[in-house]
Amino acid sequence: MNFEEFNLSNNLMSAIKGLRLSTPTQVQELAVPLVMSGRDVIAESATGSGKTLVFGCCIVDSVIPNKGLQALVLTPTRELAEQVKNMLTILSRHKHLRVIAVYGGVSINNQVTDLQRAEVVVATPGRLLDHLQRRTINTSRINILVLDEADRMFDMGFIDDVERIIRACPTKRQTLFFSATIRPVVKQLANKHMVNPVMVSAQNMVDPSKLKQVYYNIQKNMKLSLLVHLLQHEQSGLVMVFCNTRRNTDYVAKNLKLNRVSAIAIHGGLSQNKRSKTISLFNGAKVQVLVCTDVAARGLHIERVSHIYNYDLPKDPNDYIHRIGRTARAGEEGKVINLLCDFDYDNFSRILDDYRSFIIQEEKTPYLQRAAMTPDNRKQFGRRQFMRRRNNYRR
Repeated sequence: MNFEEFNLSNNLMSAIKGLRLSTPTQVQELAVPLVMSGRDVIAESATGSGKTLVFGCCIVDSVIPNKGLQALVLTPTRELAEQVKNMLTILSRHKHLRVIAVYGGVSINNQVTDLQRAEVVVATPGRLLDHLQRRTINTSRINILVLDEADRMFDMGFIDDVERIIRACPTKRQTLFFSATIRPVVKQLANKHMVNPVMVSAQNMVDPSKLKQVYYNIQKNMKLSLLVHLLQHEQSGLVMVFCNTRRNTDYVAKNLKLNRVSAIAIHGGLSQNKRSKTISLFNGAKVQVLVCTDVAARGLHIERVSHIYNYDLPKDPNDYIHRIGRTARAGEEGKVINLLCDFDYDNFSRILDDYRSFIIQEEKTPYLQRAAMTPDNRKQFGRRQFMRRRNNYRR
């Protein structure tokens, strides 16, 4: 199948060809005809499967220039809002639609001005609610509402915000939900706010036959040394290292750089400009290693990742799936390396219980030299050692 079979407008086809796309992905093949016919759709689709193009075609085809705000896309993160805005801008370039992104962490004043002229808004729930309360956004003409990465929004605690935003939109509209997993909360919201929705499900983009998963059993105080050793000795392309906290993310990135590993950190505590610059540097291969929290596990457009390291194992097995889904795409091989200490055993057991088909092989820990650490980390590490020895003596 190719895009010509969708009978899209000439302007849309021209924009798609400009993106050098010829063959639709599975979710595009299943969902584009439905959304173009005006149906409400729930699409189960992994990050990177091309779902933005699905609702993008619908928006570009339906929205009329100079007629006010007509389409609203909700996303869980600022990065995804920018990414979706950029894609919609490309798709609508021949129609000259005004597409803006609205999210927190930046000045609200410029957004107030832009909202008066926008036809399409891509927003995070919190900042959009700010505008609703300030009455700086007019939702009365919205006829297309999209929830992108719906399950992620609910995981982040946005469900009440999303409900309030939906109620602020006209009831006569087309509603589209896109979610990596269709959980009960997604179905409940769909039943409440959608009209006879059609559900489509696309297979995960990860090729299991090309994905190798391994783990190392290591003491917590040697995790960094093992990570440095593996990064220095593994043949790899772009690498993502996942941590569970912002503090660990900064700690790992800082000490990788000290050990001459080209690394950069991203997490929710950074400014939007810093986060955008970080993603740009990594996507452009200006740095090899992205150390991140789960803010980078979903939604962001990141390609050519060959290795995923779990410095910390996630508590939720679903987050593990989203992390490893960043590699072994589009026919490329990938590898997942899990660094386990005693603090990770419970999380690792939950992953193995939920995904019994996974084959995660244990690797023998190589001979390690102690990695260099920043003075602050050495001091902290030394105090931990002292406290551990003191507690052992007291026992």
